[in-house]
Amino acid sequence: MPNGYGLAFTDGLTVFVSLAVKDDLLRVRIREKKGKVAFAEIIEIIEPSPDRIEPPCQYFGTCGGCDFQQMNYQAQLQSKVEIIRDCLKRIGKIDFPGEIPIVGSPKEFNYRSRAQWHADTRKQNLGYFKRYSHNVIDVEKCPILDEKLQETLTDLRQNLSWGEFWAESVEIETATNGEKVSVYSAEIIEPTEKISFEALGNRYFYNAESFFQGNLGLIEPLIKTAIEGAKGNFALDLFCGVGLFSLPLARQFGKVIGVESNEKAIDFAKENAENARLDNLEFYAEETTAWLTENNPQNIDFVLLDPPRSGAEKETIEAILKLKPTQISYVSCDPATLARDLRILCEFYQIESITAFDLFCQTSHVETVVKLQLSN
Repeated sequence: MPNGYGLAFTDGLTVFVSLAVKDDLLRVRIREKKGKVAFAEIIEIIEPSPDRIEPPCQYFGTCGGCDFQQMNYQAQLQSKVEIIRDCLKRIGKIDFPGEIPIVGSPKEFNYRSRAQWHADTRKQNLGYFKRYSHNVIDVEKCPILDEKLQETLTDLRQNLSWGEFWAESVEIETATNGEKVSVYSAEIIEPTEKISFEALGNRYFYNAESFFQGNLGLIEPLIKTAIEGAKGNFALDLFCGVGLFSLPLARQFGKVIGVESNEKAIDFAKENAENARLDNLEFYAEETTAWLTENNPQNIDFVLLDPPRSGAEKETIEAILKLKPTQISYVSCDPATLARDLRILCEFYQIESITAFDLFCQTSHVETVVKLQLSN
């Protein structure tokens, strides 16, 4: 289940058990009850599942980040496919009969190329939020971080000037391309370094202030799957970020427009298009729904959308339906909001394929690409 919950039933209750593994035999304590649903935590593992392993991280169970380290990698992958199917059926009312392949990560650990760290300036703790709270756990080593980000975390822990912070709570955004590191915080005056990454012959410039996928080893297969078979005169890339999909789409379409609310990201998108010498690309720094409503583009062949975890707004989905593109590619990092949006889209579109990507190893999160075709 999402958030690393195991599912059990007892005395008329549906019980969600934190950090359980399928086929565990457990003794648990209920910590919260809402009607016929209860949330519980493990007191004792009576008989471990064959898929249960010893988590390598000393903070596992306390840290609110990873929630799948207690199971082997194949079990993690299978669980993520089951999460997608469950959300489609339960939330989207979609019973997809086809296979949902999942592309595993080249690295199960030391893969994470983006991170957000929290600093408690009173206690001088730097790390992640404790599970079920906003208390900061002081983290020395995080096993999912890229080695360059781990070096940065170690350096910050040793060199932060705690007395210079006014705020009690500070957020620090970081990103790496595997060689250089970009760091941003509203409380840190040093400039945010620009870094770049190359995928499928395109070079992408970005920094810690602009979104870029956090598992560099899966970016190329993600792009290929999302735009495979897409061609025509006019494509829209909604929530386009720094142009990850826009640039390769511009090589398959006569014209591509990218829309993104983050102005920093759009500045990078324009730079990336210029660097790639693509003159059939236009970018707009505007909220997606507002742009679609104001511009009402016509004769759209293909729409790609890659919204944040909260999914697309209902108005955005309705605006896309009015465009009647022949094909839609929905890239999602949250199966629940994906299923919610697909429930509307599937009134007029049929699902051609669903592919999962394990961009978030050791967690219950999963990236999904859904290809849709306009129904006759």
